Amino acid sequence: MSTDTVAALKAALQSATSIEAIGALLDAADGHSRRVALESLSKTEQSALYDRAAAGPVMTLEDLVPPTTGALIPVVHHGKNSLPAFRVFQKVVCRPDDGSPRVFGFNEGSTRKFIGPGYFVATATADVVEKHPAWAERGGVVVDYFQVPDVAVAPGWPAVVPNEAGLQRFVFRGTRDFLRRVSSHACIGAAWRGETPFNSWFVLCRD
Repeated sequence: MSTDTVAALKAALQSATSIEAIGALLDAADGHSRRVALESLSKTEQSALYDRAAAGPVMTLEDLVPPTTGALIPVVHHGKNSLPAFRVFQKVVCRPDDGSPRVFGFNEGSTRKFIGPGYFVATATADVVEKHPAWAERGGVVVDYFQVPDVAVAPGWPAVVPNEAGLQRFVFRGTRDFLRRVSSHACIGAAWRGETPFNSWFVLCRD
C-alpha cells in the first residue's frame, strides 16, 4: 500500500538505513506506491536522501533510459522538487540516434507553455572528469542546461530553443542538475547555478 511505503521511506531516512536498503524498499513497492512515497518527501527529506545516495551505486545514463529502449523513444520521469511552487513536473528523455553517449530531454509541466521546455543534455560526469573533476562527487549524471540537443529529438517533442531565449532564461539558464541513484526506478537530484549549489532538490521516478 502507498501509505505503508511512505511511512517506511520516511522512517528509513530518519534512521541510519543504507541507501541500498532504501533502494530495495522502493524496488519492492509497486510503481504507484513508489511514486507516492518519493513525492511525499519534504525539502529536508529530499536533502537527506541526496546525501545518503552519495554512498550508493553510481547513477548512469542507463538509469535514465534503459538499454532496451531504442533511440528517440521517450521515457518519462515523474518529478517533484523542493521549491515553494510549481513543484510537480516531468523530465521526458530519450537517447539520440547518433550513437553518442548522451541523453536528451526537456521539462514538461503546467509552466511549459509560458516559460518554454527547458531542454537539456545529460551526460555521465565520469566522461567529463578531466574538465570538471568536482562534478563526479555531486552525482553520476549531470543534466546540463548550458547545452541543448544538436541533432534530432523524439517525434512530437516541442521545438528546441536555447535556454537563453524567452522567460525560460530566468529558470534554466546557467543551471545544471546532478543526479544520484536511489533505486532501479528512482533518483535524487540537486540543482546548481553555475558552480554554486542552489539549495534545491528533486526526486525523479521513472515510468
